[in-house]
Amino acid sequence: MALMINDDCTACDACRPVCPNEAIAAGEPLFVIDALRCTECVGAEDEPQCRLVCPAGCVVANPDWSETPEELQVKYDQLHS
Repeated sequence: MALMINDDCTACDACRPVCPNEAIAAGEPLFVIDALRCTECVGAEDEPQCRLVCPAGCVVANPDWSETPEELQVKYDQLHS
């Protein structure tokens, strides 16, 4: 499942540089995660790096976007091929 950033975002920019898929961008006023690029770091890391670095704890599961780990791996492979 892709991740999303909720309204608790402080726009600190800690999450954007750690995303291996460049799925995070500055929005107005909050940062946003592109669900088409988010693999929850499957293929690159053991856990979502944006969640690890977010001081506000605002990176959460996107309830509207469900994917299996296998689907996330395929997406990662397509993004990095």
